[in-house]
Amino acid sequence: MLRLEVTVAKQTMFVFKEDQLVKSYLISTAKNGVGELRGSEQTPRGLHIIRAKIGGNSPINTVFVSRRPTGEIFHPALRKTYPERDWIVTRILWLSGLERGKNRLGMVDTMRRYIYIHGSPDDIVIGQPGSKGCIRMYNHDIIELFEQIPVGTCVLIQ
Repeated sequence: MLRLEVTVAKQTMFVFKEDQLVKSYLISTAKNGVGELRGSEQTPRGLHIIRAKIGGNSPINTVFVSRRPTGEIFHPALRKTYPERDWIVTRILWLSGLERGKNRLGMVDTMRRYIYIHGSPDDIVIGQPGSKGCIRMYNHDIIELFEQIPVGTCVLIQ
């Protein structure tokens, strides 16, 4: 069984099979740091699961709004048209917290905060904090990860 560990300090996600490290990915977590409170735009800590996988077989750079493809393919000119958008592209792994009162239910509910692991436009910097709470990845990396892990996979964010 696979599991993911996100190390915010190193901006890295590790994939383990049993206790063996099988892959690592450079990521980008929240610009505002870590925290669980709704509206904080911070990356939530603790134990989570992949609640849903969204976007399988979508073309690379497919734009998603509210977890639905918009029919757009991201390109820099699109950013000029919609400068306020938080660009979620290619694939989405929707997280759900497992720790009641820490990242589940009430004002700290990861799922209701719509925290994802997702693809990013190619011009977004990965490897340093910059998101609004989600975990951003390079598109080729999110596609590879998406294909490997099932719904229910554990994700530890620390």
